[in-house]
Amino acid sequence: MEMYFALIVLIIAVVIVSKTVKIVPQQHAWILERLGRYHATLTPGLNIVLPFIDRIAYKHMLKEIPLEVPSQVCITRDNTQLQVDGVLYFQVTDAMKASYGSSNFVFAITQLSQTTLRSVIGKLELDKTFEERDFINQSIVNALDEAASNWGVKVLRYEIKDLTPPKEILHAMQAQITAEREKRALIAASEGRKQEQINLASGAREAAIQKSEGERQAAINQAQGEAAAILAVAEANAQAIEKIGTAIHMTGGMEAVNLKVAEQYVGAFANLAKQGNTLIVPGNMSDMSSMIASALAIVKGEGGGLIKKG
Repeated sequence: MEMYFALIVLIIAVVIVSKTVKIVPQQHAWILERLGRYHATLTPGLNIVLPFIDRIAYKHMLKEIPLEVPSQVCITRDNTQLQVDGVLYFQVTDAMKASYGSSNFVFAITQLSQTTLRSVIGKLELDKTFEERDFINQSIVNALDEAASNWGVKVLRYEIKDLTPPKEILHAMQAQITAEREKRALIAASEGRKQEQINLASGAREAAIQKSEGERQAAINQAQGEAAAILAVAEANAQAIEKIGTAIHMTGGMEAVNLKVAEQYVGAFANLAKQGNTLIVPGNMSDMSSMIASALAIVKGEGGGLIKKG
């Protein structure tokens, strides 16, 4: 009998201890109620409670929790339907508010995220919804975070998984992308041809300029050469005349002049006689000396000639 009594006492003791000692895991928070009323939030570690008076009403995990938001149909500003789903990340920051602020805070933030998503996408056109993912995500986070603060929940971020328009819209978008790429290709080709024509025109212009510069320089060189040749001939004639004048005034110079004039005179008549079929002969062949004397008179400067006797 005593053994049964001892066993009953042991069982009662174990039950009392289990009801008195509570061990809370790390990153968890337990809500303790005493006589049906909130009493305390148990933190990780060993906690002592009153058995049969206190009870654990709620248990919350304080880690970041991913929540998949079900897919839904949203209508854009230009009346296009989109199938949208996403993932919501939240964290319980106040265990007491999470317990008593909402009957089901997970369901509440899920519904709120869906309604906010429909509202944000309804303000955007179809093309913008693909470009403004960050804006959509941030708008949902801001709206949820303000409402969820009363539920003891912190919404960290929202990520859109898929944006799926109807098949007809997908085909139209693909056709638009193809047309845009073809347009860019045509523009690039035309720009290439334009640049080619510009390069050819620039090359022809440079060639014409170079050719004209070459012709100009050649004309300048030719003119300078002709001028130099004329100057050289003039200088040579001047030097020859000067030397002839000097030679005339030297000893025997006049006799040499007489001989040269006589030779040229006779040679001139000889050449004149050879031209055509007519033979030209002086009127008085015996008076050759008088004709030579007349030529010498011209040389000597008689009657205002170039050469004066000393």
